[in-house]
Amino acid sequence: MIDIKFLRENPDIVRQNIKNKFQDFKLPMVDEVIELDEKLRKTKAEADELRSKRNKISKEIGALMAQGKKEEAEQVKASVASIGETLAGLEPLEAELEEKVKKIMMTIPNIIDPSVPIGKDDSENVEIEKFGEPFVPEFEIPYHTDIMEKLNGIDLDSARKVAGNGFYYLMGDIARLHSAVISYARDFMIERGFTYCVPPFMIRSEVVTGVMSFAEMDAMMYKIEGEDLYLIGTSEHSMIGKFIDTLNDEAKLPYTLTSYSPCFRKEKGAHGIEERGVYRIHQFEKQEMIVVCKPEESKMWYDKLWQNTVDLFRSLDVPVRTLECCSGDLADLKVKSCDVEAWSPRQKKYFEVGSCSNLGDAQSRRLRIRVKDENGNKYFAHTLNNTVVAPPRMLIAFLENNLNEDGSIRIPVALRPYMGGKEVIKG
Repeated sequence: MIDIKFLRENPDIVRQNIKNKFQDFKLPMVDEVIELDEKLRKTKAEADELRSKRNKISKEIGALMAQGKKEEAEQVKASVASIGETLAGLEPLEAELEEKVKKIMMTIPNIIDPSVPIGKDDSENVEIEKFGEPFVPEFEIPYHTDIMEKLNGIDLDSARKVAGNGFYYLMGDIARLHSAVISYARDFMIERGFTYCVPPFMIRSEVVTGVMSFAEMDAMMYKIEGEDLYLIGTSEHSMIGKFIDTLNDEAKLPYTLTSYSPCFRKEKGAHGIEERGVYRIHQFEKQEMIVVCKPEESKMWYDKLWQNTVDLFRSLDVPVRTLECCSGDLADLKVKSCDVEAWSPRQKKYFEVGSCSNLGDAQSRRLRIRVKDENGNKYFAHTLNNTVVAPPRMLIAFLENNLNEDGSIRIPVALRPYMGGKEVIKG
């Protein structure tokens, strides 16, 4: 959410930003919110003046009563009553206008970074850099669930009976591999100076609307019926929510946290064969990283965050690349974002395994996450998030890139301590 003062002073920049995101239907909102904001400020100024006047008169009444001038005090009370009647009409209007302005401001997209390429959708995202050499073995690589089934590592049929499509049972060494990757990712981030955290797996609606756009919320979140609670789609939601309504000492920044959680997503719509199996599912586990920092440091932290994911995947012998998200592929709160994609030797192309985002002060503004500097000045912090690793999707890349011709799976050296010293998974 951008600052209403910025919009008021720079409407053309806001309009162009909307156009750059190919959301022209939102252009009328700029004039609408400017008009509402003007009405709100006038109404608030009038109400504040009346409240100040009422307070002043109330003090006069107290002084008159103390002097025993009850008759004069009663006469003054009449003017207080008149002010109260006027305020009774103004205050509901003030609240109504505030709500209307807030609703529109939460819909207008954040100002994207100048470096973001302009494009309509993810088909126009731009490759930044490749890490590791992609390869295709001479033998045929089966579909990922076929690899797992041969190793007695997955049961989709039972999961459908128990929970429906989009769920799975991981079994044996594949289940152990899944947990090993999560544990390795946890320790990998701790070694890089991040504080480990296990957050709440449910959050209130105020936090949901504070960390994501309405469109994302509708597409992703599961609501708990009869309660003001949602299942998290990623631990970033509750991790950023941890700082709601806080005034933070600048000297303690940045806060760098890495968190584990299960994640729950609707994943609406039909998908092709490559997005079945365990690629696009309703429940999975994830290791995440978030940063709360000073505005001038957010660009630096953005580069550090995506590099962490690249380094982790390379330590597991998986080639990856980074992909700059274009303007039309950015969620409304994001200033800049890139995807980390892993190489699939079966598909002979890359696919997404993580996403890194700089949200500027958008989440902080919504959740009131402020910072106080050494001079007592207050400002909104910047927030960033990035996927460390999200199995079982990551397992697809891992299995394909470490598959032997006989169907066994190589275990990279870095992961062996988490697999009881195993070097190979065999059927």
